[in-house]
Amino acid sequence: MMRRETAYKLAGRKHLHENALAEALCEHELRFAQYPEGQSARALLFLQNQPWLHVESGVHAESLHVCYDLAHYSLRGIEQALEAEGFRLDDSLISRIKRSLTHFCEETRSRNATAPQRLIKQSNQVYVKAWEHHPHGDRDETPPELREFK
Repeated sequence: MMRRETAYKLAGRKHLHENALAEALCEHELRFAQYPEGQSARALLFLQNQPWLHVESGVHAESLHVCYDLAHYSLRGIEQALEAEGFRLDDSLISRIKRSLTHFCEETRSRNATAPQRLIKQSNQVYVKAWEHHPHGDRDETPPELREFK
C-alpha cells in the first residue's frame, strides 16, 4: 500500500503548514467565581506579563476579555495557568458548557491546521503517476501501426 506522503508527492501537492495558525486570533471572556473578590484584577496583572496575550477588563465585574494567538495559546492552557496560580473560574453550567465547546473547537482547529490536506480532485493522478514510475514493459505484441484505428 502506498503511503500518504508518497501519494501527495506523486500528485504534485505541496503542504506548507508553517503559517497555518499565524492569523488564528481568538477572543474570549473569562469569568471568575464571585468569591474571593478581586480575582479579575489580580488575574489581569498576572496575564499582562505573558507575551502574545492581550488582556482587558471584561464587561462584567469579575471577568476578563482575553485575545490570543492560537499558535501560542489555548483557552485550556490559560485556564490551567490561572488555576495553578489559585484563581477560581466561574463554575456555573453555562460557563462550563461554553468553555468545553471552546476547548473542542480550538483543539480541532489546531489539529486540522497541522494535518495534511486530503486528496480530493486529483486522486486519480496519484495512480497514473505511480504507474508511470512502475517498471513495466510493453506486453502487447501488436506493432504500433496496427494498434491505431484508422
